[in-house]
Amino acid sequence: MGGCFSDVSGGQEAVGGGGDVHNLQNMASDDAVDYFYRSKGLQPLYNRIELSLSASKLRDLDFMSKSDPMAVVYTKKKDGNLEEVGRTEVIMNSLNPIWIQKINVLFHFEIVQPLVFHVYDVDSKYHNLSTKMLDLKDQDYIGEANCVLSEIMTFRDRSMTLKLHGRNGHGVGNMGSITVHAEEAIASKMAVEMRLRCKNLDNKDRFSKSDPFLRISRIVEAGNPIPICKTEVVNDNLDPVWKPVCVTMQQYVSKDNPLVIECFDFNSNGNHTFIGKLHTSIQGLENLYKANVGENFVFPSTHHKDHEKVLKGKLFVEGYEEKELFSFLDYISSGFELNFMVAVDFTASNGDPRSPSSLHYINYSGRLNAYQQAIMEVGEVIQVYDYDKRFPAWGFGGRIYNGSVSHCFNLNGNAGSFEVEGVHGIMDAYRNALHTVSLHGPTLFGQVINQAAEIAAQSLSTNSNKYFVLLIITDGVLTDLQETKDALVRGSDLPLSILIVGVGDADFKQMEILDADTGPRLESSTGRIATRDIVQFVPMRDVQHGGRSMVQSLLEELPGQFLTYMRSRDIKPLAGH
Repeated sequence: MGGCFSDVSGGQEAVGGGGDVHNLQNMASDDAVDYFYRSKGLQPLYNRIELSLSASKLRDLDFMSKSDPMAVVYTKKKDGNLEEVGRTEVIMNSLNPIWIQKINVLFHFEIVQPLVFHVYDVDSKYHNLSTKMLDLKDQDYIGEANCVLSEIMTFRDRSMTLKLHGRNGHGVGNMGSITVHAEEAIASKMAVEMRLRCKNLDNKDRFSKSDPFLRISRIVEAGNPIPICKTEVVNDNLDPVWKPVCVTMQQYVSKDNPLVIECFDFNSNGNHTFIGKLHTSIQGLENLYKANVGENFVFPSTHHKDHEKVLKGKLFVEGYEEKELFSFLDYISSGFELNFMVAVDFTASNGDPRSPSSLHYINYSGRLNAYQQAIMEVGEVIQVYDYDKRFPAWGFGGRIYNGSVSHCFNLNGNAGSFEVEGVHGIMDAYRNALHTVSLHGPTLFGQVINQAAEIAAQSLSTNSNKYFVLLIITDGVLTDLQETKDALVRGSDLPLSILIVGVGDADFKQMEILDADTGPRLESSTGRIATRDIVQFVPMRDVQHGGRSMVQSLLEELPGQFLTYMRSRDIKPLAGH
């Protein structure tokens, strides 16, 4: 599915004017990111989730009547402290309450989000107070339960029933249970994909033809139009045909909501030359498609305020399709898996593992080295989405048991199988390998990426509901940059993403090239361009000094990469979703 942004390299990202900056400045940071992503037709970094709660067979704490239960939801922070998210209303005289009040949380794919649910019996003398005003110490405690938000999201019906227990896991007898149901708080997932072209555009260049792009904006009652979509730039062409664009209902609001489509001639200095515009709506564009006719652009008159000059240039809609834009959670809860794989750097630049200065030094007091930290933090998140929790694990750049230097060897030392059980299996295999593998070099990524790509390719013929995530942890500078590019370009056609963590103080400029966030897409030695960006690189030293966690920085692009793959191949969530 085409995106609503340009993927032309250099300056040709068709900025053309920008969005509603004033609104952005008044939003919370998450809302600003959400606005930015949605304005480009992409998924945000998080999803808004509504939790619905009910309970069953609660313990009765009232003498003359049944309990009057209320639920309180918390998130558990890394330091173990609880932060309250919300409270339900109080249900009078019920041991099987179904609460109406929803609890809103933000689901961050890249963060493990422990939830804790406390159930209280509210004393009748407080029933006239708002639940927000209640002091929980004055209420009778019934029980509590806990889970991780991502666990709920992996269930097909997104519901999970948890047994209540006493504080710190203590409690006598049956305290009842609480059921949590999660739903995405999105008004509509409908979207429209269109293929637009123009004919006979005015030429604004003196020595060549215009380099046109389109910008689509939604008209609002007050204020400037809000840009919702733009095409890529087509160079030197007065009859351009653009890649398909996609606009969501969140962007266009309704099919009759007025839109303005502006055409510009791209200029590298950012001062794009206005060619013309037309007023329409999604319904109007659909009508053009059905009638197979074009609509003329107009140019506002500088002399007469209400007069517009009709231009010979026309806009045509060559393709029009309404479709449901499934989210990352739609796929995951219908049975799609993320299969975790890891590759560890065994090159000599890491330093002798016996030395405390080595990046591979194992501190038996329990303090993790950078490699262990990356394995634990990333694996902890992704293992929730991997059903069998059997993870391929490799090393590269080491001299193995037979004396040869290998750039893709099984981390567990088993020549017949590269899989280990769980994240603890990766950690054990890594520690053991440090005693049996000699650090060597050079640093080559190509073989492990090709190995991961081979597994992803094989899965396509047997199971289409798997997406593979390879974590590479490295301290060094690549010596096979072009071979790595070739492997990544091949991998861009497969259900595969590559996460790279840089440890130590090396110069990681090459890694920024592989992570094509700001530069052009990767190109293979044969001139083939990657179909999508599948790499996310994070130097651990940067995030250690910043406010965000390494795993958050590393995984924030993964849902978008997953969706780009699924949508480009028109893969839908599994039947029964």
